Amino acid sequence: MTPTGYILGVVAALITFGVVVELLRRRRLRERHAIWWLVAASLALIAGLFPDLLVWATSVVGVVLPTNLIFFISIAVLFLVCIQHSAELTNLEAETRVLAERVALLELRASELEQRQAREDSAGDTSS
Repeated sequence: MTPTGYILGVVAALITFGVVVELLRRRRLRERHAIWWLVAASLALIAGLFPDLLVWATSVVGVVLPTNLIFFISIAVLFLVCIQHSAELTNLEAETRVLAERVALLELRASELEQRQAREDSAGDTSS
């Protein structure tokens, strides 16, 4: 990669850090979601600041080009983010189902109580 590519990686990593920290500060992103983005930004920053480390990692792993290793790691991080979101979505769907069932039972109970109250009121009106 050219020096411009490494500088672009460093700038992108710093922007990612800034955006993630700002989203955390504004409570628009939760910590458990921010971890993966901080990991990705850290790896990009390390690769940009120490390009020889990326070349070394490429030779250790057996990848031909350093950019291929970057793409592979990026895809792996995004894959982990997708798994995390799928797990959380599954939990939220289960919670939503339980809450919907509870609301339905409460509505049924409320309507039964209203009918009972209406019968008692009508029975009290006829006996007076």
